[in-house]
Amino acid sequence: MNISKFSQLTGLSPHTLRYYEKLGLLTHISRSVSGHRSYSVADAEWVRFISRLKVTGMPLKQILEYAQLREAGASTFQQRRLLLEKHRQALQARIDNDREHLQALDEKIAYYETNKLLT
Repeated sequence: MNISKFSQLTGLSPHTLRYYEKLGLLTHISRSVSGHRSYSVADAEWVRFISRLKVTGMPLKQILEYAQLREAGASTFQQRRLLLEKHRQALQARIDNDREHLQALDEKIAYYETNKLLT
């Protein structure tokens, strides 16, 4: 599929896709005889994973590290797993922190609900 369709499918702009390719996050993108990029289903799955890592707060530098390990093959399996586990721990800590903030807001809202007759 061409870059326009791939952009629509992934939600990333063509500029971002080209940038990811330049960084080395997207490798082995097929090209037509005329030089136009042609993306595959596997490319879409990889971009979705990259996007998920970004949304969950993994810095681009770490995503690139993961991508380089992935490109190196099966011998980096443990390193990739450890990198993802470390990210998972950081994400879990953020979620726990956000839950505490949510609870504090809920308590304050409940306070106003129970005391609304006083105003």
